[in-house]
Amino acid sequence: MSLPSLFISHGSPMLALEPGASGPALSQLAQALPRPQAIVVVSAHWQSTDLRVTHNPQPATWHDFGGFPAELYEVQYPAPGHPRLAEKIALLLADAGLPTQLDEQRPFDHGTWVPLSLMYPQADIPVVQVSLPDPQTPGIVRQVGQALASLRDEGILLIGSGSITHNLAELKRQDDDSNVEPWAQEFRDWIVDKLASSDLDALLHYRQQAPSAKRNHPSDEHLLPLYFAQGAGGEFKVQYSAFTFGSLGMDIYSFA
Repeated sequence: MSLPSLFISHGSPMLALEPGASGPALSQLAQALPRPQAIVVVSAHWQSTDLRVTHNPQPATWHDFGGFPAELYEVQYPAPGHPRLAEKIALLLADAGLPTQLDEQRPFDHGTWVPLSLMYPQADIPVVQVSLPDPQTPGIVRQVGQALASLRDEGILLIGSGSITHNLAELKRQDDDSNVEPWAQEFRDWIVDKLASSDLDALLHYRQQAPSAKRNHPSDEHLLPLYFAQGAGGEFKVQYSAFTFGSLGMDIYSFA
């Protein structure tokens, strides 16, 4: 049983309570896939100076944000960890020349538990997180995906969780979602075109080549999980595409 790798734009933490159209898209995608034996997530919200893998058998749910309604802080996602899988991941990464540390303390950040709460609400599938290492570059994150690609054939779902566009300073929170900023749409379309044509050189140098790259991503971390998913997977497909708040892309891609 081989599974695709996925890139998920996880949006605001409020997605857990107000899933909008993205929630059903995530749920339907999960239902269409074979049930994973385990899930491995690279989240935009775990950046480390070295490459790290969660080794905790029961990670906590971390509400790593502020200023949201009280009920959001009550949401729990008590999925188990998978220490043996974490150890295997560390070996695969080491074999690829990417030394890795096992992390006993790291909880699930919202880049992991928010989308998974919509995909697998029973929280009964083991989950392991892998960090974005320093230096955080598209090429290195893609290498992480390539090193773990074989796990797909073991029924393990590999997910990069970030955002296809991510400039929080320019969000228009009162806008109708049909009013998409042209600079955000153009960037999203450029990325999709390069993924569809397998233009790896352009993708790896997106900050120099993509339209309005720095406006869409003032920093890299929310796009980098895309490179994990692309490196781990095969044929590209858009599973869902939308914007919210004028410029926050909510796209979901698969690489089968």
